[in-house]
Amino acid sequence: MAGRLEKCSSLMGFALLCLKMVTSSKTAPEIPTIDQAYSKLSNSITVEWTAVPGATSYLLTAEDGDTVIETTVASSPGTVTGLKAATLYRITIRSISASGQSQASSPKQAKTVLAAPVLEVGSPSPDSILVRWDAVYMAIGFSVSVMRANGLGRIWKENTTNTSLTFSSLDAGTLYTIKAYAWNANGVPGDDSTCNQRTMACAPGRVTIQEAPPGHLSVAWSNVELGDYYVAFVKSDDGLEVHCNTSLTRCHFLSECGFTYFISVFAYNTAGQSPLGDVFNYTTAPCCPSDISAVLVSSDRVEIAWSPVRGAELYETKAIAGYSVVECNDTAPACTLSALDCDTKYNITVYSFSEIRGSNLSCSSHYITTAPCSPEIKHISKDAFSTINVHWRSTNEGATYTVTAQGKKGLFQCSSTGETCIIGGLPCGSVFSVSAVAETQAGKSLPSYSVPLETVPCCPVGLTAVQVTQSIINVSWTIGTVAQTYVTVLESQMGQSKCHTHQNHCLLGCIACGINYTVALKAISPTGLTADCAYQSYSSSACCPLGVKLYRLGPNGIRIYWQASRGSANYSTDLHGSKGIFTCVPSAGLSFCDVTDIPCGDVYTVMVSPVAETGLKLTFCPKKIYSVTCSGSTLGMVIYRGKRDDTVSPR
Repeated sequence: MAGRLEKCSSLMGFALLCLKMVTSSKTAPEIPTIDQAYSKLSNSITVEWTAVPGATSYLLTAEDGDTVIETTVASSPGTVTGLKAATLYRITIRSISASGQSQASSPKQAKTVLAAPVLEVGSPSPDSILVRWDAVYMAIGFSVSVMRANGLGRIWKENTTNTSLTFSSLDAGTLYTIKAYAWNANGVPGDDSTCNQRTMACAPGRVTIQEAPPGHLSVAWSNVELGDYYVAFVKSDDGLEVHCNTSLTRCHFLSECGFTYFISVFAYNTAGQSPLGDVFNYTTAPCCPSDISAVLVSSDRVEIAWSPVRGAELYETKAIAGYSVVECNDTAPACTLSALDCDTKYNITVYSFSEIRGSNLSCSSHYITTAPCSPEIKHISKDAFSTINVHWRSTNEGATYTVTAQGKKGLFQCSSTGETCIIGGLPCGSVFSVSAVAETQAGKSLPSYSVPLETVPCCPVGLTAVQVTQSIINVSWTIGTVAQTYVTVLESQMGQSKCHTHQNHCLLGCIACGINYTVALKAISPTGLTADCAYQSYSSSACCPLGVKLYRLGPNGIRIYWQASRGSANYSTDLHGSKGIFTCVPSAGLSFCDVTDIPCGDVYTVMVSPVAETGLKLTFCPKKIYSVTCSGSTLGMVIYRGKRDDTVSPR
């Protein structure tokens, strides 16, 4: 066991010896030493070192803590690129030969210089150049120089801590070279930027703006020396902008009403755009209202309204008819034109107005006709059948008239295109207010002044005539509506009898018996209106007989004799005594009748009276009293005891 261990140890030693011999035969190159590391550009660092014998190349390494960048170079000096500006790097170097690569050298620190400012250059005026740039990391100041691109003339140089500079007093239309760089807190300059800028052209002058015809803007300007072409910009106040590119000195644009346009013109050449000249504004005339509508049309007034329009500060409304002009001004999109003539066609125009541009006189007109004039009722005629004929006066053209009679008992109307119409069926005893209205396509007139109308009183019903005495008739009736008094007339060929009363009956005297009469009744209102109500015939009763006498006919009989009055009549005889009532009716044409079986020794009241055609026995004829005795001759005259006066009171 011990012998085996010894043998193994000898083999391992031999192997290590062989390995050492191989290594010593391929020795790595020496480690180089960095002499200096510095930055001239913001994205690189240059390294200088002493050459190493046998080295075929070198590996440069730059580390900033976040990134590692390596670059292989052939000899000193070498540059590492792709670095960040104004950044501190740790720089090392390794030598490389066929036998390998050395260890890293001792590090050196180097910082990249500041980045170059990014320039924005322009020429705001023909004799100046404006240079702008963004801030540069770690920079505390900037140097900017301007000189002619051809190298002639002076050099303008300025140092500043700002981020812009303006160089003035330059030559117009000249190409200049601008160079700028930043420096850090140690005064080390960074990369520089170089660019060229030509100064030039002047802004166009004498800009004129015209709007002819409406809706078209013409913009003109003066020619600019060294100007190759022009661009005119037109921007409306709603933000919309259009432009025109031309080599001429005029441009045309479409415009709309009620807008303010802002106009600027630039000249261009190879140097670029001219500076901004004066900005002009032009306000077009306000728009015209287009949706004008009549809200109300009456005989003397028109109310119109419309939607607000762009650019209008005020609205002027004119209504013209012949030499008549009515105006109203308002900021609201509505107007009431008053004091107009009725039934008149007006030319109405609404003009929009702005303080800058004045009135837009191109607004179109609208025609509105006022409502018809109110008719004037001239008179109302009435007939006997509750019908009225209304007459009026009016100057309207093509109007239809409606007449209305209105009262507690209803409303009644008639219509006509002329100047009269008839209303029928008006109830009696009523009061109405009558007015007329004219109507055309333009509307209705105001009603005419009302005219009061009273219809005749209503006629009473139930007219009756009753004969109270031979010469008196009582006429009665029911009360009629509105009637205040009544007139009753009883008329025949022999004359008339009249009664005027406020009651519902009337006694008419001086009536002749046996005569045909006509009875008329009139109802009269408090205002004197009269209604002829009733016409009917009436025959007065036959006259009471004269010379009534009684004669004895035997012991129990009586003959009543009389003298018949004029005219033919039937008579009836009544005898009233304590022992009974006895009646006899004579044969036709006779003037006597006999009563048999009448008790004697009694006093009788005797009345001979005519009998009406209706069979009614009249009771107003005179009565006589006779005494019938039981002694004496059986023939002869009955003793007359006197006359009885019975007064019949009227109903």
